[in-house]
Amino acid sequence: MDFRHYGDAYYLRIDPGEEIVETVLGLCRREGVQSATFSGIGGCGDAKLAVYDPDLDKFQIETAEGMLELVSLMGNIAVADDGELYHHTHAMYSFKQDGAFRSFGGHLISSVVRNIAEVELRPVIGGVIKKKLRPGGKAGTWEF
Repeated sequence: MDFRHYGDAYYLRIDPGEEIVETVLGLCRREGVQSATFSGIGGCGDAKLAVYDPDLDKFQIETAEGMLELVSLMGNIAVADDGELYHHTHAMYSFKQDGAFRSFGGHLISSVVRNIAEVELRPVIGGVIKKKLRPGGKAGTWEF
């Protein structure tokens, strides 16, 4: 990973073999960023995504492997009372299967870069957004 801090944003180049979520969280820890939003694009080799099922009160998890075009990455970072950083990230991938283009999207758990990923990270200015965890630690909401 390489990055630059220009104005009020960080610009990250995430290299092959690096995991996207851990790279973004690692930069936040290194730079002291406690809350932010981010977006990005790139080419990945695998992705683990989840979709929340309210009837079952749990996430259903799916994985994909191969050449996955990361066509949309959007997320946020917030800090819990214990100082731990939490992400809430959604991703959409495009890939070719059986001669047709397909898509795969949801809540991003992890994804390893295959070619390159480019991410813009925008820290919150003038305040900190906290994460209030729900009982059981399944999800959380912003607390101002």
